[in-house]
Amino acid sequence: MRPRLLTSFPRKTPPALLAFVALAASGAACATNGGSGDTTSAAQSSAAAPATPASAGVGQPNVLTVEETAAGWRLLFDGTTTTGWRGYKQTGMPNGWRVENGTLTKPDGTEDILTTDQFGDFELAIDWRIGTGGNSGIFYRGSEEFERVYWSAPEYQLLDDANARDGRNRLTSAASAYGLYAAPAGIVKPAGEWNTTRIVAKGAHVEHWLNGQKVVQYELWSPDWEAKVKASKFNEWPKYGRGKSGHVAIQGDHEGVLALRNIKIRALP
Repeated sequence: MRPRLLTSFPRKTPPALLAFVALAASGAACATNGGSGDTTSAAQSSAAAPATPASAGVGQPNVLTVEETAAGWRLLFDGTTTTGWRGYKQTGMPNGWRVENGTLTKPDGTEDILTTDQFGDFELAIDWRIGTGGNSGIFYRGSEEFERVYWSAPEYQLLDDANARDGRNRLTSAASAYGLYAAPAGIVKPAGEWNTTRIVAKGAHVEHWLNGQKVVQYELWSPDWEAKVKASKFNEWPKYGRGKSGHVAIQGDHEGVLALRNIKIRALP
């Protein structure tokens, strides 16, 4: 049991007693916080995560802060229109996708969509909410050379882990690099709640973040990556993951409600 410290004193408390109590309070605070031994660890933990944009539940959705604008972020969705997006190998948006209550959403299975612009080295941030049993994904550096975007583009899986079939395998669960690199369990939020995703792609280096935690990291074209691709279904598509720039795409052809907001990106030097 910690000793009780005096928090109020008679008007004419001797200065020496005041100094003693202040010193005791300082020592108690150090004991509560683990003392100076944890300071370095906390600082390292904070430094491990790069500066991030405002995420789910923070600030006004679909609006950049002054700091984000200064850091080079740009919106890919303005909250009111589908400007900057179109269907895969189409000129317009597919049926089913719509803007609703400040979100870009689909009610069920439809077609994939992608950005009109292409990106090389980038940091992407998206808030997403998926329905029960829902399954979707974010593709990056994709091309329109082939019948399907996933024949060229790596995928960040969006999933209701608890209820979707793909949630039974960590390689195909939420935030995984689909089919290649597993993300840990217990970080994705339940269906119907907002998650925040970040994808960092710089040269061959790729990171997947979920709700403030880095969950996947890999190197494109490395011996490890090549071996994993060779052992997967992607081996039959020779240009899978080879692009150094391309579109960001959202999978629409799987089941489940999906809503997106705060879609923003910045180029990396």
